[in-house]
Parts: sequence; structure tokens; C-alpha cells
Amino acid sequence: MNVMRIAILGFAFIAATAAVLIARGMIGGGTATSQAAPPPVSTLQVLVAARDVAPGHSLDADLVRWEVWPKSAVAPGFITQDKQPDIAKAVAGIVVRAPLVSGQPITEASIVRAGATGFLAATIKPGLRAIGVPVNAETSAGGFVLPNDRVDIVLTRDMSGGSGAKNFQSETILRDVRVLAVDQTAQQPKDQQSVVGKTATLELMPDQAELLARSQQTGIVSLVLRALGDSSGEPVTVVETPKKAAPVIFAAPGVERNTVVVFRYGIRRGAEPGAGASSNGSSSVSGPQTPNGAGAIDGITNPVSVSVVPSPMAAMIPQ
Repeated sequence: MNVMRIAILGFAFIAATAAVLIARGMIGGGTATSQAAPPPVSTLQVLVAARDVAPGHSLDADLVRWEVWPKSAVAPGFITQDKQPDIAKAVAGIVVRAPLVSGQPITEASIVRAGATGFLAATIKPGLRAIGVPVNAETSAGGFVLPNDRVDIVLTRDMSGGSGAKNFQSETILRDVRVLAVDQTAQQPKDQQSVVGKTATLELMPDQAELLARSQQTGIVSLVLRALGDSSGEPVTVVETPKKAAPVIFAAPGVERNTVVVFRYGIRRGAEPGAGASSNGSSSVSGPQTPNGAGAIDGITNPVSVSVVPSPMAAMIPQ
């Protein structure tokens, strides 16, 4: 009995083991095989903006950084480190054409390089304008005015009117003006401390550009060099554009052109016929009188008062 029982148990164990092996083979069991590691991703160092940069701003090493990008995601217009390892040289002479946000790759489409078409237009701040003025060594601080310097604009005029002794007057009309270029040079020439040019291009607000254009027709414009760092960053108007004088309307024919006559209710008050002035200091107008002595002017009766005002020509003469 013991032998038979042991034989049955052994057979059952063998059958169970075989069943387990067969089931394991059917469900794909077994020792796990190691998977192959993915191939390494090829990368490049791409030049990106380190912070937001507005159009017209020159790039420097503090405004950009290198960032790792997959080589498959690098577009042809990107600036990569393999072409220029020195970041300072990579951004030399570059001006931002379109707005940049932090982390954005810098592409050739978003910048303009020195000497390229549209470089000067890209250097002008939004809302400002560029205007050229003729200069020489005497009117440009001996030629020491260079691109990106700050200057004041001085206007010198002859106030004698072409008669008698000369009477010159000089006044500063604009302050803290940025010089964009001297002749066709928009950057300081290498190893040159001065440039004697014939034209200086300045950066101004639209109304300041109009003021400067008028000033060039009335006298000599000089550029006065400001100290390095003595700038608020924006041009300042010192002399405002003169406003046009209001036209003077004359009361009637026969009234002198330096007077204004007011009429009301058929009675002129404050002036007697033939009197030179009224009690309040206003002058009267002599002219045809009505039979009743009311002091009427032809076609107009009984002015109230006559006040002296500057003539139109006097209003146009500079003070």
C-alpha cells in the first residue's frame, strides 16, 4: 500500500510539473530578454534670446545664450555654436528687426546685420524718425561726433534782417539727440576716433524732425557733443515750434489797422467824438460822424469801445 501510494503521488507531481511547463510555454513565459538601448539623439547648441528684446535694439552677449536643441529640430536660419563658438562675435553688429521673447531661437529673419539692407531702419526706435543735417568739422565738434553719440542741437541766426551791423543769436533747440550715422557710416569705424563727414543722421520724434528741418532754413545748425553717459535716452525739445498767430479781423473800412472796434446797441461808450482816447485807456477812431454826433463809422453806428491791439505784422516779428 505504501509503495502504491508513493507511486501515485510521484506520478501526480510529474503530471503537475509538466502541465505548468506546457502552460508557461503557451502564454509566452520564460526568462525576460534585455531590450536594446535607443541610439543617442544628435544635438546642437542654438543661439536664443536670454530675455525679451524689442526691435531696434543691438544684441550683446548679455541678451543671448546657447541652448541645446535636437539637431533634427534646428532650422537652416538658426545661429549655431558650431559655426561661431564665441558668443560675443556671434552677435557682433546685429540689430533686432522683429520682437524676441525669452528662449526664442534667433534666426536670420529676425535680425539684420551691419552693412545689410535695412540696417539703419532697424536701429531706429519705434515711433522715432531719422533726419539728415549737413555738418562739417566746425559744426560737429571737430569731427569727434560718431554714431551712437548723444548731442545737443544749437541754432545760430542773423537777427539783423540784412541791414546794419550783424546781430547773431544762438540757442539750443534740442537736447540729448542720438546720432544714428555720419555720412554712410552707422558704426564707429575701427581704430578711428573722429570722422569728418558732410551729413549726420539724427534720431528724433516726428515734431522734432519738423522743427529741425525749419531751423536749417533759418540759420546754421551745430551739433554739440554730450559727455558719455549724460543721457536720459530720449531727445528733448527745448524751443517749442512757434504757433501761428490768430488772424485779426478789422471792424470796417477807415479803421486803422492797429485797432479793434466793438459796436453794440447803437451806442458808443467811453469815447467822445474826436477824442484821442477813452477814459479806460482805449483809443478812439476818427472817421465820418453821424449828424447826431454819435461818432458812427460809415455803415456802422455807435461803437462801444475801441481797444489798441498789436498789428498782424507785429505778431509775426520774432521777439
